[in-house]
Amino acid sequence: MPNTLMVEAHQVWKSFGRLEVLKGIDLAVPAGSVTCIIGPSGSGKSTLLRCVNHLEKITAGRLYVDGELIGYREKDGKLYEISEKEAARQRTDIGMVFQSFNLFPHRTVLENIMEAPIQVKGVSAEAARTRAMDLLEQVGLAHKAEAFPAQLSGGQQQRVAIARAVAMEPKLMLFDEPTSALDPELVGEVLNVMKSLAAEGMTMLVVTHEIGFAREVADEVVFMDRGTIIESGSPAQILDNPQHERTQAFLSTLLT
Repeated sequence: MPNTLMVEAHQVWKSFGRLEVLKGIDLAVPAGSVTCIIGPSGSGKSTLLRCVNHLEKITAGRLYVDGELIGYREKDGKLYEISEKEAARQRTDIGMVFQSFNLFPHRTVLENIMEAPIQVKGVSAEAARTRAMDLLEQVGLAHKAEAFPAQLSGGQQQRVAIARAVAMEPKLMLFDEPTSALDPELVGEVLNVMKSLAAEGMTMLVVTHEIGFAREVADEVVFMDRGTIIESGSPAQILDNPQHERTQAFLSTLLT
């Protein structure tokens, strides 16, 4: 029977020197669901996301993706860090889209999307090209296949970045404030692509300040502050009827 939880965090701590950024995070993300993480700057949201694919090493606790312990193997109750090669293999199942688009500037849009499936998964160039064109069609950019990133708007570059991540056919997509670097009029086109992914059943963990998107798409909203999860629940519970005064204060600054 497949694992019904795509992401499980058990008492996850993360410190940078003396600075504790994550303080005992417990989180469960069901497969096929969308979880949006909101909270003030510096609350640990992005760090948590980066720990999920072992871009950051956790200080304590356990993180699982689809039932597999991330970044470590466990033997006799002790954790041993896996090799970078093994960590890279785990990451092939986890797509990540950052605030900045991180496209290869010297490659065309099409080449950007084809690269990882060919190099990492051994997909043939022909199959990778077909899949890349299908994805560009989905994100409304098939006509930009031969363009270079510098010739695209920020919103277009971010849509390409999403297509590039999806091309690897990940089990899980992580989004780290994917619209925060965009001009306001370009935000909607990126959110629309994310909505279509959600509608297709992609498991998504999204750090966002787009409250409207969270309200419309999320199955669960998690509010973080100072390295802890203050409260979590459905969008209606957290966004319309938050119980904790810190959540109330945060939302009042956004919604006024």
